[in-house]
Amino acid sequence: MRRVLLLAPVLGLLAFAQDFSEIKIEQLGKGYSYTEGPAWSVKDNYLIFSDTPADRLMKWVPGHAVEVFREKAGGPSGNAFDAEGRLYTCETRERRVTRTSKTGAVEVLADKWEGKRLNAPNDIVVSKTGHVYFTDPAFGEQADHRELDFYGIYTVPPKGPMKLVAKPTGRPNGIALSPNGKVLYVANSDERNVRAYDLDKNGDASNERVLVSGIAGIPGGIRVDDKGNLYVTTNHIEVYSAAGKPVHTITMHTRPSNIGFGEPDLMTMFVTEGSFVYRMRLDVKGAY
Repeated sequence: MRRVLLLAPVLGLLAFAQDFSEIKIEQLGKGYSYTEGPAWSVKDNYLIFSDTPADRLMKWVPGHAVEVFREKAGGPSGNAFDAEGRLYTCETRERRVTRTSKTGAVEVLADKWEGKRLNAPNDIVVSKTGHVYFTDPAFGEQADHRELDFYGIYTVPPKGPMKLVAKPTGRPNGIALSPNGKVLYVANSDERNVRAYDLDKNGDASNERVLVSGIAGIPGGIRVDDKGNLYVTTNHIEVYSAAGKPVHTITMHTRPSNIGFGEPDLMTMFVTEGSFVYRMRLDVKGAY
């Protein structure tokens, strides 16, 4: 498989021991329509990612070739797993969020807010306590068929009805949680920033604030390592400290859409980028 050497200057003090001077990236798969939503099943050790225009979910098990996990997947985008190994998928075409059981049964988790269809759920994260958080922007054609007059960030508690976290002015995109699960991060593609929200023991959000502003490029997917540093896909992959300070740029050939940590030690970063899926080894673990 093709390997590419990535070099980029350090922009600030690192909160971890990662040496970014030489990172090798390996091509895991190619020839897809447009890849999105890499998510690693910690319980069962495999990767899921979306081939969105082709309307299918793909699966990779270490030591095997990439295979089709599901056809007719609702125009999948972001994916996430919970502690039980159940898969959560943002289906942009069907305008809903689904949960797939370990037996393959698909359940609609969210598709409406106050009787109106969601815009186009985009990215998703599940906390250790089972709270599901997802973004609901509207890009491209979906913007012409909205029933809601706002863009939303939502949570679905383990018990009880779905709740609205926020109505940002711009379109929310990537979403992630801090290692301790007490802070929710959301990238805003229009405002070109990352907002943070404090989460209480019930999973409810407060204290909305801009953590990172003036991002060059359009921020998309977000992931967090176990030290609390944020990785944001823009024109490349920008790394920020937990305080929102720039740390590093991982240079990519073209704009990545999303990222995710995985493999048994959670020290591999998977990158979806156009028709490709890549992986790179880091010296830091992803948050779980």
